[in-house]
Amino acid sequence: MPQQLVECVPNFSEGRRRDVIDAIADEIRRTPGVRLLDVQADESHNRCVITFVGGLAAVKTAALAASRRAVERIDMSVHRGEHPRLGAVDVIPLVPISGVTMDECIAAAMDLGRQIWDTLRIPVYFYAEAASRPERRRLPDIRKGEYEGLAQKMVDPAWAPDVGEPKPHPTAGATVIGARRPLIAYNINLATDDVEVAKKVARAARESSGGLLNVQAMGVVSEDGRAQVSMNLLDYTDTPVYRAFELVRIEAARYGVEIEESEVVGMIPLDAVVDAARFYLRLRDFRREQILEAKLMEE
Repeated sequence: MPQQLVECVPNFSEGRRRDVIDAIADEIRRTPGVRLLDVQADESHNRCVITFVGGLAAVKTAALAASRRAVERIDMSVHRGEHPRLGAVDVIPLVPISGVTMDECIAAAMDLGRQIWDTLRIPVYFYAEAASRPERRRLPDIRKGEYEGLAQKMVDPAWAPDVGEPKPHPTAGATVIGARRPLIAYNINLATDDVEVAKKVARAARESSGGLLNVQAMGVVSEDGRAQVSMNLLDYTDTPVYRAFELVRIEAARYGVEIEESEVVGMIPLDAVVDAARFYLRLRDFRREQILEAKLMEE
């Protein structure tokens, strides 16, 4: 039986205080059975994204420990940032990689949600494959109103949490937990400080307003003051990274704006990079096995 491997990519509402980010990451580092892969922080979003892998049980232990530390150090009543959010521990997705099924990740997500309520008293919503109802599959729908509107939102029985009482934690808000396929967090910075351009481009890119399949997008201001199209590519096999890049380039050109640069937040599957290489280098019959490191990992 193959080794059980799950990716966990929790997002915490802190991107400016390095000591807080390090304290959260240290909880993951010291958890037996998991491997910390990446820590990325964004000051303008005021958010950090941490990626780690391990078996299901170990991943749940690490996620709970990191959440406990985040609740100790983050006060949402004074939090400000560009990125939509509901709480200190904003979202915890579990992603099956090998030796584990999506159904097992769904069950683990639900168990973790109960643990977070029982130990930290943070109400929990389940999303993506773990969603309790169709309107809770998408993060933007759950986050609508953000932390500031959470108390009022929870008064509506339709938006009572899946676990816990229908009122926010006093300083940590609420948490969203789920199971999903690999996601690529991809930002494109435009050569302008006019965020309205980014918002118009994002509207053209996201699926919910008629854009690209399995793409979520919003226009925000980047760390250096540039207009940014911030995207989540929910399934890169449906919409490759290069297709999202090209659509943003074309739409921005309508307003006389060029792309300045782009960035991947967190990790990206190798196959997604290979797809981009095939497209931009016009590689004929190029195979993943032609990448030296990929071939060596198979042997």
